Amino acid sequence: MKQNIVKTRLKNNQPVLGVLANSTDPTVAELCGFSGLDFYMIDGEHSPVTTVQVQEIVRACEVSGITPLARVRSNDPKLILQYLDAGVMGIMMPGVSTVSEAEALVRAVKYPPYGTRGFGFVRACDYLQGTMSQGEYVTFANEQTLVLPQIESKEAVENLDDLLAVEGIDGFVIGPRDLAMSMGYYDGPGHDEVKRTIAGVVEKIKQAGLVVGTVATSGDQAKALIDRGVLFCLNTFSGLLKSAASDFMKGRG
Repeated sequence: MKQNIVKTRLKNNQPVLGVLANSTDPTVAELCGFSGLDFYMIDGEHSPVTTVQVQEIVRACEVSGITPLARVRSNDPKLILQYLDAGVMGIMMPGVSTVSEAEALVRAVKYPPYGTRGFGFVRACDYLQGTMSQGEYVTFANEQTLVLPQIESKEAVENLDDLLAVEGIDGFVIGPRDLAMSMGYYDGPGHDEVKRTIAGVVEKIKQAGLVVGTVATSGDQAKALIDRGVLFCLNTFSGLLKSAASDFMKGRG
């Protein structure tokens, strides 16, 4: 297993910027890596990506020096295992609202004694052909993997104090659009009540000493979020492409 540079930066209170992408093409991940982004989040929720394709995308990330992460579609330990065994170095789990769901996520991501992840002769451990023994690898993997539940519902906000106390979680990523929907605002998160709720969530996560993450649609927005203590900023690949294309098309006058 490679060192998780993103987790190292976050531990050092340094911001990381990356993309959430629903492409099944490894070339997209490779391009994002060569562009200098910190992480590539495979979207296994809103995409047709298969676990076979995950492995090829992870290889492209490794070639181009970008940390491979993934949003997995469900809190299924066997599915999470397949992503991790392919070499994904952190899991962002959508729809986590209760302590039991958060604890289940930690158990799925971590090997014993912190979790129940099963061990196999897979590429994540160099098929046990590398320099680490099994014991060394298990310890290293538990240190390197990121666990990032998403806060996307009113229930999650109501349970936030208890969620913050779950051992093994590195931080929380706020999903503003789904949170707004859960609050009854179906047209987006631009409402004052949603903004106040998100601000409160950000402060609570920071006070707990955990990583705060959310969406940033531009460099200026990412800078503003980082100034507020949000260290994990993600755009979508399609969003980046749209903004770059719009800027390029200004040349037409």
